[in-house]
Amino acid sequence: MRAEWALTAAIVLLVPILTLAREDAASIVQKSIAANKRDWAAAPQFDYTELDRDENGTKTYAVTTVFGSPYERLIAENGHPLSASRAAQAQKKFEQEVAKRRHESPSERSARIAKYEAERKRDHTMMEQLTSAFDFQLTGEQKMKGHTVYVLTATPRKGYKPPDRDSEVLTGMQGTLWIDKDSFQWVKVEAHVIHPVTIEGFLAKVERGTKFELEKIPVTPDIWLPSHFSMKSNAKVFFVFSKHSQEDDTFSNYHKRQPEAAD
Repeated sequence: MRAEWALTAAIVLLVPILTLAREDAASIVQKSIAANKRDWAAAPQFDYTELDRDENGTKTYAVTTVFGSPYERLIAENGHPLSASRAAQAQKKFEQEVAKRRHESPSERSARIAKYEAERKRDHTMMEQLTSAFDFQLTGEQKMKGHTVYVLTATPRKGYKPPDRDSEVLTGMQGTLWIDKDSFQWVKVEAHVIHPVTIEGFLAKVERGTKFELEKIPVTPDIWLPSHFSMKSNAKVFFVFSKHSQEDDTFSNYHKRQPEAAD
């Protein structure tokens, strides 16, 4: 009887502790989503440098917002600046694009910006779905890149109904979030597919082996933006043909966009 009483007492004492842990995890995630919303809204105000890596090497771009949407100007390949002649060609293309956008019709400008905003909205929707698609558990705290972070694991929530095709992949993923304890910003996020997910309407299945990683850094006291993003995709198209792709992008040199590039 004494052992049974001890077990019962332990359960009674643990229930509020576990409930508090769940509430803490939910609160941390909600605050991190709010921080990410601020970042998402502020992102178009910044120009930056982007380094893209693939099996052929690296390409580095100066990314500048020009009349409402970004333009990527090539500035280096495989870690080496472009030759003087190639740099001049790249600069000329950039100036031509600026002139083209300056003189485009209102309908042309609206269509171009709408396409860019649709891409941003898709990414934002995925971020907002995190609180609906996953159950979070606070597993501890640790130091990461000079920050004290909460460590949370995310597992698929039973009964989650994706609002769109892009969000369907979340039903088969689990991951880990490292969230800065002071700002509730994401220092790092990792996620991977734990079981295949069929994408309705595309005759495609996202397979195990698909994973992504995102890291962010502060660019102002209140705004954090991506410093690194990598993704490895493993899918079957028409449920037969395998398609593999990889992406590895590094972002740096964030700065407020110049007035002459603003709309």
